[in-house]
Amino acid sequence: MTDYSTIDFSDLEQASVDEVITHSIVRDVTLASGRTLALITLHNGRDHKRPNTLGPLTLRELSDTLDELAERAAKGEIDAVAVTGKPYIFAAGADLSQISSLSTRDLALKIAQRGHHVLGKLSELGVPSFSFVNGLALGGGVEIALNSTYRTIDSSAAAIALPEVFLGIIPGWGGAYLLPNLIGIENALEVVISNPLKQNRTLKPQQAYDLGIFDAIFSPANFLEASLSWADGVLDGSVAVERKNAPGKIERSIKWPAAIKIARGMLESSVGPMPRSPYRALDLLEQAVKGTKEEGFEREDEALADLVASDEFAASMYAFDLVQKRAKRPVGAPDKDLARPVTKVGVIGAGLMASQFALLFVRRLQVPVLITDVSQDRVDKGLTYIYDEIAKLEGKGRLDADTANQLRALVTGTTDKADFADCDFVIEAVFEETSVKQQVFREVEEFIADDAILATNTSSLSVEEIGSVLAHPERLVGFHFFNPVAVMPLVEVVRTPQASDAAVSTAFVVAKNLRKNAIASADAPGFIVNRLLAKVMGEASRAVDEGADLVDVEKAFEPLGLPMGPFELIDLVGWKVAAHVQDTMVHHFPERFYASPNLHAIAEIEQPLERDKKRRITGWSKQARKAIEVGKSPASGEEILRRVEDELAREIRLMLDEKVVPEVEDIDLGLILGAGWPMIDGGATAYLDRVGASARAAGGDFHDPKILGVN
Repeated sequence: MTDYSTIDFSDLEQASVDEVITHSIVRDVTLASGRTLALITLHNGRDHKRPNTLGPLTLRELSDTLDELAERAAKGEIDAVAVTGKPYIFAAGADLSQISSLSTRDLALKIAQRGHHVLGKLSELGVPSFSFVNGLALGGGVEIALNSTYRTIDSSAAAIALPEVFLGIIPGWGGAYLLPNLIGIENALEVVISNPLKQNRTLKPQQAYDLGIFDAIFSPANFLEASLSWADGVLDGSVAVERKNAPGKIERSIKWPAAIKIARGMLESSVGPMPRSPYRALDLLEQAVKGTKEEGFEREDEALADLVASDEFAASMYAFDLVQKRAKRPVGAPDKDLARPVTKVGVIGAGLMASQFALLFVRRLQVPVLITDVSQDRVDKGLTYIYDEIAKLEGKGRLDADTANQLRALVTGTTDKADFADCDFVIEAVFEETSVKQQVFREVEEFIADDAILATNTSSLSVEEIGSVLAHPERLVGFHFFNPVAVMPLVEVVRTPQASDAAVSTAFVVAKNLRKNAIASADAPGFIVNRLLAKVMGEASRAVDEGADLVDVEKAFEPLGLPMGPFELIDLVGWKVAAHVQDTMVHHFPERFYASPNLHAIAEIEQPLERDKKRRITGWSKQARKAIEVGKSPASGEEILRRVEDELAREIRLMLDEKVVPEVEDIDLGLILGAGWPMIDGGATAYLDRVGASARAAGGDFHDPKILGVN
């Protein structure tokens, strides 16, 4: 077993650059029983906007503090130790800026070992240890709690999670061993693997308590006092701590391996074979059923070192920085002070997409929202959908009764465009045809104010052409959502040559107020995300037309790491929609995009795909096989993958040359937020650099130096 106390961590600390140290501030608390509890408060000297993080120097200070407390415990000066955080924050885990800057695998191994060394001391103090989790706790913050003897949670804490798999690593300071042995394998699989892969889902305090991660939950009004009183009861034996979800013999021998097998199958079908971190985490959870804690920690050390040193983690940190920083300060957005105030929103259309827009706008902006359509019947159906969705949110407890009633009162419908006169922001969600969009905007423009903003949700049509019939084309912007509207975080704000700074600024501010991330795009066919997805779908269609088996094509695309294969994606967005997007791109770039003669034929078939019981694609349906004509010269999987990689690299280079986006980072951000391109790939460009496609097809790498690990 590794003796962490013999390891020299000085080189790790010397590698720490500009670390914001989270200090360990100690004070003694005399409990009601007369016992003394030493309370450590983690505090980095900043407010809640800068969470406590755990870097090498922070770990050294915490280590020294725990050593001192162990000495005091040995002398009988203290009866317990507890850890809590500054207001609203317990700890947001490891300092990722420090970890991502480590230059060797040896240093990566040492950060894993140092975390185990320090946090492990919480179970070796000679007296019981407590974690009073008073706010946000992520990653290493949760692992501080797991290494403690007992844990309480504030019912108002912002989030509890082990998000490491989402970032391309694993819980490496005890989480992968301690958690399943505390709450059982199925619960641990949810926290460690399933939640991170579901757009980094977090736990609410009550959920974390119900899972058994925490022993007690208290109100924020008296959280510290209640935790101290509870701890006193635990110390004197008057409070019994029951670990209700701790795994027993039957779970360990039967349920554990079965759960791992099911989880492995789900991973293979949902994320494919490429991402390393979820499978490495799964291996650790599988092995946690046996052996000692020390053996479990050693396995975590090696796994974390391998992953921190990997290309996957380097790409993930690049993507994480895009999402956390660049997305919040969009490049190309005019000064927000130029934005028009939005006090009423108009939605042209009352179908499903339009109704989703209306629901989003009324929930987030809480201003009057007016929908319209060609008939009162359609308007009424749209209103019914919106009211029903509000009722569902109320039923789930996400809205209280007063708020639900207020939102319903804010949404109204009309068939008279004159009712749009006092709308400041009007967005259309009508049929994807230029003439139709032009017509509805012409009708509305007669009534709205000269400075009201118009927005089109077109996915591929020319915004400039749509606006060419307007008296004030400068007021029109593209405002392209992704489906499902409530879930997908991206909006592409499309600027025409005529668009005013006020219109564009308003669009960016509205997107932010809708809690969406906006990126700027020039008015180019397909804009950013759909243009590149059209490449993916086009190359997949080309391979099938040449004679490749459908399942083989889906498999050939797996190394891209997309959340689903190309035909799975087409089936989701709709075959007719996909055919329309392909036609649009081929119309504009006939030499660069592939038009499949089979796509339109398949679009007329109700169910073109065959699937197994797990909904996995197994081939074309009988109708589809009759409708399509394929060649007899199929490309190999390697050829198919190389072609799509090269085509993506070539198209991205052209998009940059054509100034469709300000910088390459915006392409990656768009693909991550709008297409689910995996964080662990770093979007598309880091991946294309790594596999050589950028050099082969785009005249050179997109990033200098390449985004690579330290292996």
